[in-house]
Amino acid sequence: MEEKERYNENDCVEAGLSCSIKGKVVILNRESLPPCSQNQLYYCLCGNGAGVNPTGRAVFLVSLRTGEFSLKNRNEVVGVLKPELLPDQAKLQLSQIRPVGALDLQNHEPKYSGYSFLPDGRYAAGVWLCSEQEVLSYVEMQKSYQHRIMICDREDFCVLEMESGKLLHPSQKELDAFRCPQDGGIEMI
Repeated sequence: MEEKERYNENDCVEAGLSCSIKGKVVILNRESLPPCSQNQLYYCLCGNGAGVNPTGRAVFLVSLRTGEFSLKNRNEVVGVLKPELLPDQAKLQLSQIRPVGALDLQNHEPKYSGYSFLPDGRYAAGVWLCSEQEVLSYVEMQKSYQHRIMICDREDFCVLEMESGKLLHPSQKELDAFRCPQDGGIEMI
């Protein structure tokens, strides 16, 4: 998918203050951008303006062109981009974002690597993930936008794989057992 020159509300699956933008790709209003910037696509990390009917205005975003962090006002956000309109280059940039709340890599040992693939097989470098919760958060943030997601352990063995939003490995039964360890769940190797 090639990037459009200009995105607007017609390119949104949701718009306005009645939708949550946290953990989603959003379109910024072109008028709120510097004149030299063409980038309207950002990933919303968090902020008191990110929820439904927000109590504040601040939203923390990551540019899907440069990877740079930005603090914007919620009123600068047009809405949530339709996943099928996300350009390939933006998908590759999105695949490099670690989940909100991910542990600091200087003080914690990564246990997994997360990869996201385009339909033609292209992908960017893996993202370090330090816990099973980070793995689940990474998958959750990527699954609406990426063709294929793969999580590998430190030995580079695949421990989770999804394609087109469908779980390929492990089985759904094994994944459910992992999510509910009090019921005799499994451990990710």
